[in-house]
Amino acid sequence: MRTQVGIVGAGPAGLVTAAVLAAAGIDHVVVERRSRAHIEGRARAGLLEHRTVEYLKSQGLAGRLLTEGRRAGWSDFQVLGERMHLDYAEITGGFRHWVYPQHLLIRDLCDELTASGRPPLFSTPVRELTGLDESTARIRCEGLDIDCDYVIGGDGSQGVAHKALAAAGGPVSAALRYPYETLTMLAEVDRPTEGVTYTLAEQGFVGMMPRTATISRVHLQIPHGDTPADWSTDRIHAELAARLGEFTPGAPRFGALTEKRMLLMRGHIVGSMRHGRLLLAGDAAHLLTPFGGKGANLAVADAALVAEGLIRHYKDGDDHGLDTYSDRRLREVWEVQEFSDRLLRLVLQPDGLTPAERVFALRMKRATVQSLTRPGWQSTAFAHQYVGSGMHCDGPSQLPPQA
Repeated sequence: MRTQVGIVGAGPAGLVTAAVLAAAGIDHVVVERRSRAHIEGRARAGLLEHRTVEYLKSQGLAGRLLTEGRRAGWSDFQVLGERMHLDYAEITGGFRHWVYPQHLLIRDLCDELTASGRPPLFSTPVRELTGLDESTARIRCEGLDIDCDYVIGGDGSQGVAHKALAAAGGPVSAALRYPYETLTMLAEVDRPTEGVTYTLAEQGFVGMMPRTATISRVHLQIPHGDTPADWSTDRIHAELAARLGEFTPGAPRFGALTEKRMLLMRGHIVGSMRHGRLLLAGDAAHLLTPFGGKGANLAVADAALVAEGLIRHYKDGDDHGLDTYSDRRLREVWEVQEFSDRLLRLVLQPDGLTPAERVFALRMKRATVQSLTRPGWQSTAFAHQYVGSGMHCDGPSQLPPQA
């Protein structure tokens, strides 16, 4: 098979790239090792930034999102019994998140590509990528070879594209394993969770993130060495009640818990997002923790820029966009990683603290949150970064460092 652009992976990065190329009349093929039912059945991140949705709207890819999604414009921080409200929509002049689970966006994009006549090739594992330094690259699948001008690698941090770029040499990747353990799960709730709530209790962190009217994503910090098997439903319910306590008015009642697993607490960013005819996008290039909800949004931003570069290449013979893709994206990726890192360190606390050290750390965190929720440059900068308005604010734009 011969095509102009071969896309490995049917995640947000790959599917958005494919949909934009299809609208521009650029030939492409998407291959995905898993079935469509599998990728559409995995509950993933649900917060889409303002600029992400604006881009999808501009490309005609936000139809269902705009009718079925919900808006979110505030977060609550609860530290040592004190509840502090961050109305980031008001602070930023109206910018809000859209709550729309990633698997629904995947569904919509797959429908769009199917309607265009170029549906992804599901259940088609890629064995290797060859010819990345030659005139034609090749995607070697089981029972199928695809020759193409460019390969877009969007198959995740453990995928073939990521490994191919690593094997090619080049700048060293950067990685960090965070010293925290967090359990994540989907919880049935008796009322919608309208905004994200971060609870910092002496026993540890609890995060509640909106998904649907009856489902919330819950993060629960647990001791180092614990596994999901150590945490029964009854134990989790009891711990949530203890940490949320009476200072969480209006908190939903939790029911059945599903998809209980450990949260991946590491960051990994490649040294370059391009080698020859291979360009990485999404988790294949940068893996962040879920704190701040930035992963899927970065993937769409990657797709926007790489698709623009490919369109300019094929329509105008202009390679500037492709040549500068890696440098431009990595600048933003590191800015977002810094934000996610500081938010993570703000809400989580390390194991092994004495009672006095724990209280000291929590009171420091409370002071930080107070500075983020009262008028001033700190709250303005944080709110714009959090919602992904795309605007840069005057004054320092970082959270104060935390232990």
